[in-house]
Amino acid sequence: MYILTKTYDKPHLGKTVLCSILYFIDSNYYELYGELLTKETYIKSKKGIKPKHFNEITNELISKKQLFMRKEPYYQRTLYRYYLTIIPTFSFSQRELDIINFSIMRLSGNNASTILKYAIRDPPLMMADFGEDIDCRYVFSRNSKYSIGKIKQANK
Repeated sequence: MYILTKTYDKPHLGKTVLCSILYFIDSNYYELYGELLTKETYIKSKKGIKPKHFNEITNELISKKQLFMRKEPYYQRTLYRYYLTIIPTFSFSQRELDIINFSIMRLSGNNASTILKYAIRDPPLMMADFGEDIDCRYVFSRNSKYSIGKIKQANK
């Protein structure tokens, strides 16, 4: 829901981009702090990155009328867009917000095709087979294009 509050004005931000941003938030957090922020498990699929519990959680939020999903045409594709029906409150630490906001800022400008072309070269995704859980421990094999530590150092 936090990502949606920060990206409501992005017409290309559908389910694929949202799931990819979630993955990068978690993997970036894991790289820096050794744990997943959301405790979610991610699966490599032919359509990208699938958080294992994404549908379950979004369906629950939809049934509580806190969120709704709408299929929208986007060029020759159908975009699954999520919209908030409430303005939620969040209780993230500053450390968590730093990673979340960094990941959103870095990735939310991408459409589904672009973000998937980028994500597929991330070592944890490269090491997983389709249908398999993505092992976040491979973040420590990241190069400067993916490593949050190296990216932040280069931007100093």
